Amino acid sequence: MKLFGIIGNPVKHSLSPVMQNEAFKYLNIDACYLKFKVEEAKLGYAILGAESLGFSGLNVTVPHKEKALKYVEPDELAGEIGTVNTIYFKRGVKGFNTDAMGAKMALEGVTDIKGKRILIFGAGGASKAISYELSRYSEVLIANRTFSKGLKLANKIGGEAIRLDDIFREIKSVDILINATTVGLNEDRSLIYSKNLHKDMVVFDIVYSPLKTCLLKEAEKAGAKTIDGLKMLVHQGAASFEIWTGVKAPVKVMERAVRHAVERG
Repeated sequence: MKLFGIIGNPVKHSLSPVMQNEAFKYLNIDACYLKFKVEEAKLGYAILGAESLGFSGLNVTVPHKEKALKYVEPDELAGEIGTVNTIYFKRGVKGFNTDAMGAKMALEGVTDIKGKRILIFGAGGASKAISYELSRYSEVLIANRTFSKGLKLANKIGGEAIRLDDIFREIKSVDILINATTVGLNEDRSLIYSKNLHKDMVVFDIVYSPLKTCLLKEAEKAGAKTIDGLKMLVHQGAASFEIWTGVKAPVKVMERAVRHAVERG
């Protein structure tokens, strides 16, 4: 049996095991996917330990996506973005980033991403991947609590950093709003409310616990189109699955599994 897992802190809420194990079962692949809470100081030990124990691969989630880079041999995309969310133990410790593609595919299911004005909350690992990908097609604005960190990311992708005080002015001309922070994760809190949003925009929250975050509820009140975090989770997970197995992922099966899990609570 092949072993896979997800490492992060927290991971209790993670639906990746449900999704990946259902995919293995559907395709009759003898494999098991588990979740492990890993403290930041133990990240290197966890990755090397997984390799020593014979794991085939790992997913990496918050807050380890950036720090994991130094423990792997990144492919070109992961190296350029500066974050890793997928590890494959094959002739070494290979690192990949599937978040970028996951976000792109989630958005393309709802809207055209070319030539848009996109505002992204956050400048962490997920934001780096998403902004890197979307900056190839559109104008990207970064709003982060620490302005200097947002500015560094904006400069890297050829975008623009804005201060939190300027969000309400800038958002009037934004086509797509993305929350790439953990605000809203298992809490009823939003970074912005319906009075600041408009009906012609798309609002995408990468948080999926709860499925309908406070931000998405506010977006619905404003008449905006919404995308929940499960779409990105499924598409990035499918890309990881294909890296590990070399087999086309059963995307519909994976999405159905996680949505059923959410509905069951």
